Amino acid sequence: MYIEFTEDEKRRAMEVDLVDLLSRCGQHVKRVGSQYEWKNGGQTVSIVDNLWFDHYEQVGGTTIGFVQKFMGMNYPEAVKFILNEDVCSVHTKKASPPPPRKEFVLPERNHNMNRVFAYLLNDRGLDRNILHAFAHAGLIYENERYHNVVFVGTDKYGKPRHAHKRSTAKEGEYRANQAGSDPKFSFNWRGKSDKVYLFEAPIDMLSYITMHPHGWSDNTYIAACSLSDQPLMQALDDNPDIKQVYICFDNDPPGQKAAQYLRAKLFAKGINSEILIPSLKDWNEDLLNSVQEEGEVECQFQTVSQLL
Repeated sequence: MYIEFTEDEKRRAMEVDLVDLLSRCGQHVKRVGSQYEWKNGGQTVSIVDNLWFDHYEQVGGTTIGFVQKFMGMNYPEAVKFILNEDVCSVHTKKASPPPPRKEFVLPERNHNMNRVFAYLLNDRGLDRNILHAFAHAGLIYENERYHNVVFVGTDKYGKPRHAHKRSTAKEGEYRANQAGSDPKFSFNWRGKSDKVYLFEAPIDMLSYITMHPHGWSDNTYIAACSLSDQPLMQALDDNPDIKQVYICFDNDPPGQKAAQYLRAKLFAKGINSEILIPSLKDWNEDLLNSVQEEGEVECQFQTVSQLL
């Protein structure tokens, strides 16, 4: 049956606290630092307020999406269920054990990088020398079949463990991780300084480096290809000398909410961190629109007092 909801009803359903909802359903939710964890079979789902993130499947969303995914409802059913106070009789469906991760194999390389360089230089405004450094290290190349740009993530031994593919077509929206990619080792550059910069997307990471080229190769940079903190935590484990984390997520509600939660998590671990916010939507938009003078940053900062 078709159900029409008002915008206010949809907003209220989306913003319902997930821990409270699960508690009313008789589900066990465990507090871990500034977040909560809910176990669904062999999968761990992190929860903060109305936001959730499935660490195995690398997906997340708001309360409505949670009810759709884990309670087997369509959108109207989910909204109606959330807005209904009598939810105790509905139980979440138990997920089957996660399948073993597929063997990771890098996409086939093209014999040249003409399309990739044209896209990254002309359409994205990235620095040629920085791109050459990544290409020389084998961290960026062109896929043979589809001519996508491939961003390679390696472990501390330099072994490829992750690959993120993005279309080089002008209007292309294709983005995907290669099957078998380990999310703990997404696209990264490992420097020797005590600083690490965390981004959502590879192009934003490269845009930031383009705008701040002085001594860039000394630092560690990570593009999570999501809002996950897994690759950052792995980098901290791999390099105990890291003393300062810069969280450089997008200037939008999901990005900044995730940045605040991550900063609180790092604060609880005794790790210094700052949130750097692009002036526009993301760092590539800042680069392309030249919102700062060359060599300077006009990004916003969040202090500890703003966070806590």
